[in-house]
Amino acid sequence: MADRDWGNQTAITEFILLGFRDLPDLQILLFLMFQVIYMATVAGNTLIVVLIVADQHLHTPMYFFLGNLSCLETCYTSTILPRLLTSLLTGDKTISFGGCITQLYFFASLACTECYLLAAMSYDRYLAICKPLHYSTLMNIRFCLQLAAGSWLNGFLAVTILVLFVSQLIFCGPNEIDHFCCDSIPLMELSCSDTHQVILVDFIIACVFTLPPFLLTLTSYMCIISTILRIPSTTGRQKAFSTCSSHLIVVTIFYGSAMIVYLLPKHDILRDLNKVISLCYTVLTPLVNPLIYSLRNREVKEALCKAVSKCGFHNNVQIHLHNNVT
Repeated sequence: MADRDWGNQTAITEFILLGFRDLPDLQILLFLMFQVIYMATVAGNTLIVVLIVADQHLHTPMYFFLGNLSCLETCYTSTILPRLLTSLLTGDKTISFGGCITQLYFFASLACTECYLLAAMSYDRYLAICKPLHYSTLMNIRFCLQLAAGSWLNGFLAVTILVLFVSQLIFCGPNEIDHFCCDSIPLMELSCSDTHQVILVDFIIACVFTLPPFLLTLTSYMCIISTILRIPSTTGRQKAFSTCSSHLIVVTIFYGSAMIVYLLPKHDILRDLNKVISLCYTVLTPLVNPLIYSLRNREVKEALCKAVSKCGFHNNVQIHLHNNVT
């Protein structure tokens, strides 16, 4: 019996990611759009990480978390978009069973990690604005490392449990996944074994990694806004509101789209809509996060200007030396 089950499980050696097959005339346009998005996402987030590491003025808890987020976003989008771009360009929509499970593991782990990193960032801003006198004591280096490490470790450990359950499912056909990546729900729908236990595990993990951090983030920003309202300076209030509103927009897009996809009941009518909504937290948020959290920040802009001026000065020195030699 065990041998037969194992044979059935390995009978399907690859899956077909249908992606955006309903838009055959737009494949090249979609490829160009996602290519630009991927390049901009990787370039923007990599730039943030380099600036934070290179500039001593950015070695603070806020930028420590921003660096973690930018590193995560680069990895997060790289688990999905390269495979999608290859599919759109070549038309090859197949992915091996092992490749599908691997993509699911890293995609889901990084998504869970991002939930708690966003919560840690909101808590950092809460302490900085609402508890400024105790900020340096509470948000010390050790606590920052614990928050970041906890976010990464919990995300990967929790999804390890889910992937172990999914890898034990039996797949005996069909092998077409109606999605642009190997997500847990479309994958479980293809299994010919009992998936109730796996669906329950997936639901519990989704609840634990979306609802608590979302409520913590929302509570933190509500306290921040309440504190901002008491600022006597109109200019100070406007500046603080501008920053908080931008952060809340990104948080709402990420958590809102993730909750719609994973926590709401699944219906055939919502299948295509869920695919589009999935783009919000897999593609859109990694693109806009560096713009919202970092590139609009005055200190990051100053660090970028200094880096550019140093590069310009270095090039001028090289040109000057070359002219003297010749």
